[in-house]
Order: sequence, then structure tokens, then C-alpha cells
Amino acid sequence: MYDAVRSLTNGPTEPPRIDRMLAPFRTFSRTAAAGGILLFLATVVALVWANSPWSDSYARLWSTELSIEAGRFHLDATLSHWINDGLMVIFFFVVGLEIKREVLVGELASLRQAAFPIAAAIGGATVPALIFLAFNAGTEAVRGWGVPMATDIAFALGVLALLGSRVPNGLKVFLAALAIADDLIAVLVIAIAYTETVAWIYLGAGFVVLCAAFILNWLGVIRPIVYAVLGIVLWLVFLKSGVHATIAGVLLAMAIPARTRIDTFDFVARGRALLSDIESAATPGVSVVTNRDHQSALHELETTTEFVQSPMQRMEYGLHPWVAFLIVPLFALANAGVPLDSGLGEALTSPSGLGVIIGLVIGKQVGITLSALAMVRFGIAPLPDGVTMRQIYAVSWVAGIGFTMSLFIAELAFDGGEHLAAIKAAVLVASAIAGTVGYLLMRLATQPTPAES
Repeated sequence: MYDAVRSLTNGPTEPPRIDRMLAPFRTFSRTAAAGGILLFLATVVALVWANSPWSDSYARLWSTELSIEAGRFHLDATLSHWINDGLMVIFFFVVGLEIKREVLVGELASLRQAAFPIAAAIGGATVPALIFLAFNAGTEAVRGWGVPMATDIAFALGVLALLGSRVPNGLKVFLAALAIADDLIAVLVIAIAYTETVAWIYLGAGFVVLCAAFILNWLGVIRPIVYAVLGIVLWLVFLKSGVHATIAGVLLAMAIPARTRIDTFDFVARGRALLSDIESAATPGVSVVTNRDHQSALHELETTTEFVQSPMQRMEYGLHPWVAFLIVPLFALANAGVPLDSGLGEALTSPSGLGVIIGLVIGKQVGITLSALAMVRFGIAPLPDGVTMRQIYAVSWVAGIGFTMSLFIAELAFDGGEHLAAIKAAVLVASAIAGTVGYLLMRLATQPTPAES
């Protein structure tokens, strides 16, 4: 039908020049490893910049003061804080959408499905935290116990993507579900452990805004702009509440509608009818711009396509590229610039640094593997289809890549304190070790496809 319509409208047989120019980037952006690659490049740039003769410019850039004023309202913060407390709210909003999707229709939708990755996530978070506490009990650095609990989903899935089709789908799904459950644990840790004082008036105002979002969901409001406005208000009151503002992103995600206006069968019926109208409205030699019947049918088809997608799906799909290709790399660029002359030495020798390294490298694999083994041995949950315990052990190393969430928690825990450089360097060292060893173990634990052999 597409060829028939194109021939009737004398449409172009080749894509526009801009499409040809953007084609390589679009191909790259569709790969599972793309976000992890950009994150890695941003990290390298930050490290090189922070350890170059121009290191002062790195520090000055992220400490630049930026302010917003509107009447009596005044908000003033450094560029790094705008990224960590502002842009990262969108990251946590997408995390919240992913958690909600997995709970509704994904690997966390039923207790039996969820038991295996949740148990692995709990084990993989608890053991590293205990290791860090053992190294730092009784010291100021004990505040960083949440740092080695996290798994960076972009880097972790990027490592699996490098191995291509030789990785079983069940293992990829397990790692994704584990990382999402791990994110949920990290969000709870941030909300509970790193909230010192609470301004109850602002927190109450945030509760009212959140209730309004849930009521609009119940009433059937699906316009993303409505929830975007509420999200901005929720973020502002959380900034003043004492609870970290990124929690606002996760809470708002829970209020986003997950239902659709029409079902699949209605969409197919309407879509076929509209495509038929578009074909019949096409006139040889007449531009689609001036063909009103054509434009009307196209607009209705676009609306119908929106109605068959839930706002939750549309927002997650629309925001994910911005998070993967802009927000998270920008966060890495602003936070991964550690002076290695002192930070690396402290990371390898100080209790805080060793607590992070051993927690992520050893604690993750021990916690995940033992939890998974216990679930199988006691018959609580089976291994995912086509997955072996050897592969679970290999992926437990990959889960030791903490990076984004670990750096974020480190900033919350120490906020520029004396331990921060050592903690950040330790996260980088541990993530590099875990990712490299995890990749090698995954190659040994998986078989190449016929095309690769």
C-alpha cells in the first residue's frame, strides 16, 4: 500500500538529505551498548580533563553559580547541583517508569517471576553494604555505606551487548530485572538514609501535588504536559522539603497512566480504515500539503496511534534517548573528574576506598550468587530459561559496575567532604575491574552462535 500511495503522490524515491545524514547516528543509537559507550567516553573525558594542565577550568566550570528568579522566588545553585538535583530528576523519573512497567507487565509482574531477580538484588545490595560498614565502622566515612549497593544498568547491559547473540535472552532479562530492583532499593536508601531534616510543610505540599496527579490519572487524563507541569511543582517543593528532589521523579512516575484509550483490535480496525482513506485521497500531481482529505486522515491516524499507547509507554520511550545520550553522560562528565594523584592512592589504601572496591567487586558477586543459589536449591524460584548458574555467577560480576548510582549516592553522602575523592576513585576502579572480569567470564560461560564460530 505504501508503494501505491507513493506512486500516486509522486513522492520522493530517496530519503531526504537530513535523513541520510542522520542515518549512522540512528543506527548507533538503536544498539544496546550505545548509552554505555557514551557514558564511558564521558568518563574518560572527565578523568583526562581533571588530571590535565587545565584541571582548574574543570573545577571552575562545575562550580559556576546559576540562578533562577521569578518575583520573590529565587533558586541559586552551582552547575553541578543543577545537573545532580535537576536533570537527574528526569533520570529517576525514567527509572520510576521502568519499575512501574516491570511491576505491571514485566519480570516483576508476579511473585514467582519477581522472586528470583529481587532476591538476587537484595543479596547484591546487602553484602556490599555490610562489607563497607565492616571497613568503616566508627568513622565519618560510614555514611557511604549505600555507595557499593548500586548497579549501573547502562554499563551492565552494555557489557552484555558487546557479546551479542551469544548471551541468552533469559540472562539479559534477568540482569535488567535485577538492575531495576536494585534501582528501587537505591531509591529507598536515598529517601530514608540520606534525608537528614524534613520541612513538613513542603513535604505536605508535595503530597497534595502527588495526590492531584493520581486523581488526574483516575479521571483518565493522558496529556503528558499536565503531568510535566505537576512534576515541576513537585520537584520545587521537594527541593525545599529536605527529601532529595530526585525522589520526586520516582513518585511522579507512579502516577503516570498505564492504560490506553483504545485496545489493539480497535487500533488495527481504525488504522486499516484510515490507511484506506489516505490511499483513496491521494491524487497524482497534488502535494500532500494541499490535500485536505489526506491531511485529515493522517492527523486522525496520528491521534489513533497515540491512543493505543499508554502515557507511561510514550514518556519512557520519548525520554529514554535524552537520559541515555545526554543526561547520564553529562552527569558522568560533571562527577567522574577525580584527581588521580591523590584520589587513586586513597581509593586503594583508605578504609572508605577499600570498602567500596571490595564491596562492589567481591560483595556483589557473593551476594547475588548465594541468593540465586538459595532460591534454586530451596525450590522457591527456578533459574530463567536457558540460563545456568555459571552464567549467573558471570553476570554477578557485571552487576558490580556501580558507576552512575554509586557516584550519585557518594555525592549525597559526602557533599564535597574529605572522603569524596577517594570514594569516587574507588567506584571507578571497582567498576573497571568488575566490568572487565565480568566480560571475560561471560565469554567463557556462553557459547558463540554458528555465525560467530
